[in-house]
Amino acid sequence: MANNAGMHRGDAQERGITIKLARLDTLEDGLMVHLSGYLNTYNTDYFHRQVLQRIEGGYTKLIFRCGELTYLSSTGIGSFSQLLKVARNRGGGLVFCELTPQVYEIFQLLGFSEVFSIRHTLDAALDAFQRLDTAEDGPPKSLDFTCPACGSPVQGASGRFRCGRCKTLLALDAQGTVFLG
Repeated sequence: MANNAGMHRGDAQERGITIKLARLDTLEDGLMVHLSGYLNTYNTDYFHRQVLQRIEGGYTKLIFRCGELTYLSSTGIGSFSQLLKVARNRGGGLVFCELTPQVYEIFQLLGFSEVFSIRHTLDAALDAFQRLDTAEDGPPKSLDFTCPACGSPVQGASGRFRCGRCKTLLALDAQGTVFLG
């Protein structure tokens, strides 16, 4: 999937964050951004500049692999939000995959698990972009369903999130199937 030749082209490290970049051959204008370490107030500006430079260079579809990201501050989430806006304005977007439970919890607590596209694996992240590229109606619409734990009505799009009433972790796939966890 990823172009292993030049896999570490553009690798950078600054104050606790390591950024590895790889062009994705199977996704036009696609770039994988592998993050390790932590993203906080002290290194967010550096991170933002590195990624923004790639978006401005034509990589508008970014997949963030976060399996080795140990901490994410609200400042880091803010940077992701700004990058999402820039990428969308250029016809792209962001998809996150392989989030650790700790980092996913931060997305949820700050209310961004429903804003960002989050997938479990790199393959699922690639598939999310490929489906958007071929979809005539754009991204999937929000679905109404019942929480399997408490029975309260819930609205959401595919991804992971918590029930607003009982706080049970739920997953909704693109076909509208609800799963616990």
